[in-house]
Amino acid sequence: MRTNTARAVDLLVVLALLTAVTGAVAGCGSEKAGGHGARVGDGDPAPESEARARQVADAWDGSKAAETWRKGYYPLGETVQLPENAFRNGADKLAYGTRNFVLRGGLPATPQKDGKVKWESGGSLTLPLMGARKAYETVARGSNDGPHLTVTGAKLGEMTLATSRGPATVPAWLFTLEGYDTPLKRVALSPSKLPRPPIKPVGEVPTDELAPLGRLVGMAADGRSVTVMATHGACDDGPAVDVLETGGSVVLSASVVGTKDGPCTSQLLGEEVTVTLDRPVGDRLLLDAFTGRPVPNEENGPSPSQ
Repeated sequence: MRTNTARAVDLLVVLALLTAVTGAVAGCGSEKAGGHGARVGDGDPAPESEARARQVADAWDGSKAAETWRKGYYPLGETVQLPENAFRNGADKLAYGTRNFVLRGGLPATPQKDGKVKWESGGSLTLPLMGARKAYETVARGSNDGPHLTVTGAKLGEMTLATSRGPATVPAWLFTLEGYDTPLKRVALSPSKLPRPPIKPVGEVPTDELAPLGRLVGMAADGRSVTVMATHGACDDGPAVDVLETGGSVVLSASVVGTKDGPCTSQLLGEEVTVTLDRPVGDRLLLDAFTGRPVPNEENGPSPSQ
């Protein structure tokens, strides 16, 4: 007999892998909307969830960690941008999904030591420039005989993306793909070091009432909505996300609705949930109530020291 508690332990194990590996979860996506203090799902937020979200917001507000975050470079948008009108066919789409690339020819040497982040709102930050080889290896993770994309060259250019301080222009490697007129772009900078959170995680084991988010999937161009990967088990009605907006942060609390007692498999399912906000994220921190940390993405997962 498997209970919800046993299933929660299984979720914790897989969640650790989920935050380390992009796209590790499987499930069907959905778009749901919520607002200030609202639950994205069925029912009202649990009192414990609301209280925890407020604790996290209060801990970060005016903290040294928040000051460090607002001075650094933390991408919130996709650090890889696809060629225009990608993809030509299903095989190419599959190749990108499995990150199966072939390099034909060499990659250029890094022309300079540093690169600069330039924010649309003003200000800039100089960071070490990532080499073309390392940038390529962050994109090309597969190696098999299946469908593949062929990279024939690269040059240093720029791209724009959402960051914790608003839209920014950053250096990027522009990889030429065989069969495409426009390049695949990959940011040529690594994010700043994460600050140490001013509050500890709520606990070690997620529950149906509060669990860690999988990762940040994306943010709308106007900053009025964010999409996150929320997880749930095979014996419930799916995930819910509570939202607490303050002047300095947006705290997201993930939970599971419609849980059932009795036998249950230990599957972990992922579902994309889109949360609509009362106003744009701007430079507010996007926080996970369970961990007390910024919502992780493929570039900005929690460091081992945390």
